[in-house]
Amino acid sequence: MRIELRVNGTERQIEVSPLARLLDVIRGELDLTGTKEGCGEGECGACSVLLEGEVVNACLVPVGQVHGREVITIEGIAGADGTLTRLQTALLEHGAAQCGICTPGMVVAGHAASSDLRGLQGADLQKGVREKLAGNLCRCTGYQALVAAVAASLGDEP
Repeated sequence: MRIELRVNGTERQIEVSPLARLLDVIRGELDLTGTKEGCGEGECGACSVLLEGEVVNACLVPVGQVHGREVITIEGIAGADGTLTRLQTALLEHGAAQCGICTPGMVVAGHAASSDLRGLQGADLQKGVREKLAGNLCRCTGYQALVAAVAASLGDEP
């Protein structure tokens, strides 16, 4: 089946089974390998992408459901010239990325959360960040560096 979608601002057309996982299409047919597969069951968030602005686990979405829609992957978060966002810079500054499997999903979730959390400070912001990242699992960092980085990117240094 011919699937038409907009990926990271670019119109794409692919021939693929409508039941193929969006994750496999992103990594395979579209050659965007920044999105990672962790569990393959929608439990870890490593494959998080934005579908029409909402965070989804790409391992659970049949590509047929994205026909005519917009998908943003980790590659689409940074500026077109490769300039890192405040969030990406904060993750580096806070040492919040270790093995890297969860990092793309965390960035996507943090990016999506930023508009909901703007204006919050202190404990309210920390709580909000934890809630927004709750669907993303990390086995390396212990989460505090991730929470601190997202909070810092929003202008609130913990």
